[in-house]
Amino acid sequence: MPLSDEARALALRCEPRVNELARHMARESFEQLPGYTELPDDVKDLEIAATARHGVRLFLRRVSDPHPGSGGLRLFRERAAQRADEGMPLHLLLRSHALGMYVLWQALREAAEPGEEGALIELVDLLLQSHHSLVGAVAETYMDERSALEAEQRERLRSLVRGFLDGTLEPGQVLLEELGLGGPALVLAVALEPADGPDGGRPDPLSPVTVRRRMRRIQTVLDQTFGTELLFLFDAGAGRAVVPRDCEPPDDLARRLSRACGVGVRIAAARAAAPAAVPEASRTAAEILRIARVCGLPPGVHGLDDVLLEFHLSRPGPSGRRIAALLDPVAARPELLWTLRTYLAQQQDRRLTAVLLGLHPNTVDNRLARLAELTGLNLGAPRDTALAIAALLLHDTGQGDEGHGSA
Repeated sequence: MPLSDEARALALRCEPRVNELARHMARESFEQLPGYTELPDDVKDLEIAATARHGVRLFLRRVSDPHPGSGGLRLFRERAAQRADEGMPLHLLLRSHALGMYVLWQALREAAEPGEEGALIELVDLLLQSHHSLVGAVAETYMDERSALEAEQRERLRSLVRGFLDGTLEPGQVLLEELGLGGPALVLAVALEPADGPDGGRPDPLSPVTVRRRMRRIQTVLDQTFGTELLFLFDAGAGRAVVPRDCEPPDDLARRLSRACGVGVRIAAARAAAPAAVPEASRTAAEILRIARVCGLPPGVHGLDDVLLEFHLSRPGPSGRRIAALLDPVAARPELLWTLRTYLAQQQDRRLTAVLLGLHPNTVDNRLARLAELTGLNLGAPRDTALAIAALLLHDTGQGDEGHGSA
């Protein structure tokens, strides 16, 4: 609804005071806001005063044109992005806009003469109608900018952690300070343990969204358990975390993580005596985790002592290629490999293997007989059983190739 002539005339009386009002906001009114006095003088006198001046003029333009378009909010959006980049708290930014509106209301009230109460009410209506659009644009831009900045920071930290754990970044003093590492550390490897797939096959893969949610829950529980925000890196259904002190994981850590995720969780722990040893500890923890799964250990917290012999058997070397090659004849038969893995994990109990795979015991016998026929491995002989375990350990990630490192 258009303003009355009286309301427009009242507003125009404030026009000569635009610069004065802007300086008053930037240098007096806003000083009462917590944290404002700490801002640099040039920010107050130039950017904030200019934004206040623009806001007053924008309001006065609306007095003459009720539909000025959305372009007038551009400067407010630009300033909100700047303040977000500089780290100004959102509450301070929004309070300054609310207080600026109050200063403008005071100016209108002072300019009003007796009998102009109706005109003053019209202008206050216009002021309140426009304020929600301004605050919405400022808050939206600020939050978008902060989200973008935080995403960049997370990705940068993620890249640093990945390079450090993978050994591609030298653990120099600057990097270690940025990562918060200065002494011994505990490195954890964590993996989700999905349920078996249909007909005893490999587990069905989880969706990427489900994996991300569960890994974030794992990160939250780990942070709470160790009382600090850990360096945490995850890909697919596995993650690595660094606890920046020498400690032991709680015995019930796997149970806590499983309860948070709704599925079984495996954890492997390896200690690093110094920050420079963290990458090697990371590789060791990942390998312990893989071996524990291949050997059929129940989900829980695993250490090197739990898989000491199997860890030794899984080391690549001149004999590794030949041991891994024992399973080449069944590489295209995943049901045979999965049956072998389950059978060995259950201490060669065919009935328990059948139950876990959802098969008839005779089907398990037939699969194992076919595997023995194709590979020449006699699972009734201790030596061949040990070779089968070593072959699975090496075959899973192609580590039979000489010169390959640990997973």
